[in-house]
Amino acid sequence: MSKSKQIADAIIAQGMLPLYFNADETVSIDILKAVYRAGVKALEYTNRGEAALANFKKMVEVRNAEMPGMLLGVGTVKNLQTAKDYLAAGADFLVSPGFVKEVADYAVANDIFYAPGCMTPSEIIAAENAGIGFIKLFPGNMLGPEFLSGIKDIFPKLLFMPTGGVDTTRENIEGWFKAGVCAVGMGSKLISKKLMEAKDYATIEKMTKEVLDLIGTIKK
Repeated sequence: MSKSKQIADAIIAQGMLPLYFNADETVSIDILKAVYRAGVKALEYTNRGEAALANFKKMVEVRNAEMPGMLLGVGTVKNLQTAKDYLAAGADFLVSPGFVKEVADYAVANDIFYAPGCMTPSEIIAAENAGIGFIKLFPGNMLGPEFLSGIKDIFPKLLFMPTGGVDTTRENIEGWFKAGVCAVGMGSKLISKKLMEAKDYATIEKMTKEVLDLIGTIKK
């Protein structure tokens, strides 16, 4: 099995991809530990600030030492150089807010999992034609499950994951799965700025486990 398919399968099995960024290295690592304790085996760390790459390198070190089976990806990849920097640092997969052709070409040629952000059928077609099979619908709250329901039949071979504004409620998550997603990306609604500032890792762990359990019941 290809490496990119293994990662897609891990995200699908998990049913959600948690994502966050924090400028503080220790906080970034402590959140990683909290979601790992909750049962997360694939996580996206977003490339949002000056400290992101250095933090990511430390997170990879901790993962390698303490977290067997944990896949660490990087989000907000907007160009090929950023992708290469994070791959060199140990990233297992790449996620973008938009479709970046040079990243897609590199990922496909090197069997690297890449989920580009797409908002229109034209962007999804461009990604599919580039050989991409896993699409991040972004921003999810702007598009809504109805958007996916309306286009899914045109893209029978693609996997879809909404990110942006996906809520932790059963109603919201169930609506997306009924529309045909394979997973949901969950950022600030799960790992909120407030919880990060309070360093409330117990609540982050508890909420993450609850969402994983909820998705497990929805997918049955």
